[in-house]
Amino acid sequence: MTTLMEKAHAGLLTEEIKRVAVEEGADAGDVRKYIALGHIVIPKSVNSKSSPVGVGKLMRTKVNANIGTSRDYVDIEAEVKKAIIAEKYGADTIMDLSTGGDLDLVRKRIIDAVSIPVGSVPIYQAAEDGIESMTSDDMFNAVRKHAKDGIDFVTIHAGVNHESFKRLKNSDRILDVVSRGGAMTLSWMKQNYEENPFYAEYDYLLELAREFELTISLGDGMRPGCINDASDRAKFEEFIQLGELVRRARAAGVQTLVEGPGHVPIDEIGLSVNAMKHLTGDAPLYLLGPLVTDIAPGYDHITAAMGGAVAGMHGADFLCMTTPAEHLALPDEDDIREGAIVARIAAHAADLTKAGVREKARAKDREMALARKDLDWNRQFMLAIDSEKAKNIHARSKNADTCSMCGELCSIKMMKDVLGKK
Repeated sequence: MTTLMEKAHAGLLTEEIKRVAVEEGADAGDVRKYIALGHIVIPKSVNSKSSPVGVGKLMRTKVNANIGTSRDYVDIEAEVKKAIIAEKYGADTIMDLSTGGDLDLVRKRIIDAVSIPVGSVPIYQAAEDGIESMTSDDMFNAVRKHAKDGIDFVTIHAGVNHESFKRLKNSDRILDVVSRGGAMTLSWMKQNYEENPFYAEYDYLLELAREFELTISLGDGMRPGCINDASDRAKFEEFIQLGELVRRARAAGVQTLVEGPGHVPIDEIGLSVNAMKHLTGDAPLYLLGPLVTDIAPGYDHITAAMGGAVAGMHGADFLCMTTPAEHLALPDEDDIREGAIVARIAAHAADLTKAGVREKARAKDREMALARKDLDWNRQFMLAIDSEKAKNIHARSKNADTCSMCGELCSIKMMKDVLGKK
């Protein structure tokens, strides 16, 4: 089949390209050009029912929500509700990270519950019966199964290979590997004395991706899991590997995202983003956080949002939301809601600085400023990222015209009188 990238190379404006251009307020010709270059991706597989979403250059910063069962806690209905909540509160995509229960059923129920693109990590299912019994065929068969079910993008840890492993073993990391898929891959490599199949047989993976128009999200298996480990050789070795894999995917007409860290101090975020963008040929960059400190369990949705806003300012395209449960437990529905909203705030803050989307983002803030000037509370609630919370807090005010912080001493109200404005 002819892939979206190949159609874009041929100058075709597909329905997906047109819809994304309208949604983003961008020129369809520019969207087509950047898809052809690999600077924008639209993760939508041939079996998907999702609405097309653009990620990358000229696109607003997108937000992903991670959900899924664990082997300790399997409640399919709860995960379906989380998916619905994540979409309701503004997530642009869903990632099913399930490892427990009937994984096929969980995945299908989540796909059916939402209208946005859904991603997955096929190695989790390939290793369902144990890493020691997993084969390379299991890994590729899981990719095919997920694509057939309608998954739009898959995380593949192809940058975890003998070269990046060598850098890891020679490092002084505290937390070694915190990526679950990366750790599983390394464990398989050690047990079998073989190269990572997703790296060794990458061309076959690209064939599968072409067959199903599957977007590959190249996983950051060597991402730093604490501030001490940020910006080390293992991470940069993987960046180099991922850049080569992006180039090969583009040559095959396959769309790719690149995933990044992790835990990074604020002053090193720009370095990480710029290096990843440079080494991967400006591939759309998908970040978890980055979390800017290790000492705020219970508030890591905030530490991640701080890092995400800075990363977005430097060019990150796609933020994976973090919830208050990060590092502590499986998130519940309230955690998903809170994480989605905070990540959207970070994404919008980044958009206020980014060429191509800055004007549209700032127009929203201007609308809010005008609504505040007019003391138009209904308009403020409509414009708010979380209108429900804004309404509930304002309801505590006794004076409906002003907030209870200032009341009759409201500066906006006073200045209307000072300047003779109504």
